[in-house]
Amino acid sequence: MWALNSTVVLSVTPKEPIITNDRFTSESYEEGGDFISEMIIHDVQLSDAGHIKCSLQNSDREGSAFLSVQVVGKLSIPNNSLVVTEDEPCNVTCHAVGWTPLPALSWEIGVPVSHSSYYSVPEPDDLQSAVSVLTLTPQGNGTLTCVAAMQGLQVPESVTVNLTVRPSPLGDTDESGTSLPTWAIVLLAVSFSLLLILIIVLIIIFCCCCVSRREKKESDYQSEIRKSANVKTNKETFETKLKSGSENCGYSSEEPKTTKAASLPPKPYESSVPEERSSGHPHQGPDHHRPASSSRPHVTFYMASPKKVRNVTLV
Repeated sequence: MWALNSTVVLSVTPKEPIITNDRFTSESYEEGGDFISEMIIHDVQLSDAGHIKCSLQNSDREGSAFLSVQVVGKLSIPNNSLVVTEDEPCNVTCHAVGWTPLPALSWEIGVPVSHSSYYSVPEPDDLQSAVSVLTLTPQGNGTLTCVAAMQGLQVPESVTVNLTVRPSPLGDTDESGTSLPTWAIVLLAVSFSLLLILIIVLIIIFCCCCVSRREKKESDYQSEIRKSANVKTNKETFETKLKSGSENCGYSSEEPKTTKAASLPPKPYESSVPEERSSGHPHQGPDHHRPASSSRPHVTFYMASPKKVRNVTLV
């Protein structure tokens, strides 16, 4: 007869077992002349834990044991794939939910690391759950496995996650000689190119401004010089005109003609005129009493050497 927590759940007779609960069955057999009876519990529940007693109805002999029920719950890591930074400390969490008793949690590290450690604690609000936190400093890609083991569990439960390590963005090259990624190098090259172009444009603008300002100053200075030169030239021209006058461009020399005329013999009327002038007496002729004769000017002609007079006008 089998009793669980002082309650008979199964009776075994030589002919057949008497089943009180369908979840409890028995199996009997002989081994080495000994009679052996086994109780099988189907659909084990947490309430099945407790004191179990096996006894004979016609004898005071009995055997007892304590039945402990273990419940295998769920094991999980929040992310199936993790991406972390190289040589930067990171934490990975593993949750064990619905376990009785709580399992022993451990980690299998399949990545190169410079440091690793973990700890496991029960959840404060759930006595059937626990959490394990792994702290590590990865240096390469790999896998991390959380393992849950407990007494009586032949195959431990486990869950695995992939860990991807990306290079550290700090510095161009670290002590181990790792260089920057390609995208960072391209970004730096483009930034330096744009900066160089901007500097060249600023230099060109500055030079153009300086040249324009210098040309403006030289233009102003040359204008002042031209004004001063024009004023000085006008003044000198005016003084020269005051001193020398203006030349009569219509005058032409006739000296050869004068010389030829002087070699000709004088005409009779030409010789009489100087005689009259030298005598100083007026000629008494029949026209002496004409009224217009006294008002005419006395004209003397010198045909021997005629000359033109060059006029100079001073302004």
